[in-house]
Amino acid sequence: MNDSKKLKGRELFEKMGKPTKIVAPMVDQSELAWRILSRKYGATLAYTPMFHAKLFATSPKYRKDMWCEMDGDSKIDRPLVVQFCANDPEYLLQAARLVQDKCDAVDLNLGCPQGIAKKGHYGSFLMEEWDLVHKLIRNLHENLDVPVTAKIRIFPEKEKSLQYARTVLDAGAQFLTVHGRLREQKGQQSGLADWETIKYLRDNLPPDTVFFSNGNLLYPNDISRCMDQINCDAVMSAEGNLYNPGIFNAEDSQDKEKVFPRVDVICREYFEIVKSYEFSHASRTAMKSHLFKILRPFLPNHTDIRSSLALLNAKSSLDDYENAVVIPVENVVKSIFEEKDIDEKDKVVKGDIELWGGSYYTVPYWRCQPYFRPVNGVTADKRVVESLKRKAEVPLQSVREKEVKV
Repeated sequence: MNDSKKLKGRELFEKMGKPTKIVAPMVDQSELAWRILSRKYGATLAYTPMFHAKLFATSPKYRKDMWCEMDGDSKIDRPLVVQFCANDPEYLLQAARLVQDKCDAVDLNLGCPQGIAKKGHYGSFLMEEWDLVHKLIRNLHENLDVPVTAKIRIFPEKEKSLQYARTVLDAGAQFLTVHGRLREQKGQQSGLADWETIKYLRDNLPPDTVFFSNGNLLYPNDISRCMDQINCDAVMSAEGNLYNPGIFNAEDSQDKEKVFPRVDVICREYFEIVKSYEFSHASRTAMKSHLFKILRPFLPNHTDIRSSLALLNAKSSLDDYENAVVIPVENVVKSIFEEKDIDEKDKVVKGDIELWGGSYYTVPYWRCQPYFRPVNGVTADKRVVESLKRKAEVPLQSVREKEVKV
């Protein structure tokens, strides 16, 4: 590989068109059909799902299940970054070489916090093995035809997070994505991403570092808020994008059809994309999960459709999906919009500015919207607000105690 021909950070970013809105790498979720839909709704860069490097390199069946001839196609699926998890530099290089002609860069996953990553010894469970992380990235940097990038999580200590980020960049990563959560913050314990630490890394790394922020995106206007506060080059969304593809339509924030699209419209558009690329096994496999997320606010109000969707699987025909879910959803939403007071019912209401800097919205259940995971009956949005209130009250209480002593 002639390294002089390989684009470096800023050059690569500019060649991609300076993308600012990124579909995150998500296991079994950011597959071809979903990437195509997300780009239609404003995404300007997409990552593949996380692929297991050793399996991708050694198992033809795994590759067929995860990758098809249209993945990375220059007309419909670029710019594209392919992400791998790995703990062996040679298997990682072998896997990356199989896709280097169909992508703009290859990313190393250093952020997956799930139990399977702990068992497999990859993702965020390499955070203490900086020498291995360096070798994994450097081997790609020196031997791959396309650039290498990396996505990391943070440590509790800002300075340790900074040193880790510097190690990743020194190894050859041309983009750095920082997910502002600890390894322990996952699922019900995810909590708020730490923008303060992300900004600390941005401020203390070389100014020309191509830097992406990941975490705390609920609505399109959070994109500009994040970019302004952190001074990052782009923002990445995972769950926010899964529950509402319209999250990337920041330029059309006043158009609710683009920002909070109707679930019937998204279901139909997504279904037609999957149908057009039926040979993408990954897209067919992911279909049920995507529909459950798209319809998350809708299904509790129409449990018959939820029951029908629950009975489907990856082997169900496209006709089954259309007849059991897509058409019934369309019929229900159509009947809702025939009601006389629909203009009032279909309003999207913005709430007050919260302590975390943004606002929550009240959105009709027939429109895509963020999901706040409940724990012990309390949803995440309310838990965050209460937690921040408690933190704000602590210094105030200290001040009062000092005043009393004086």
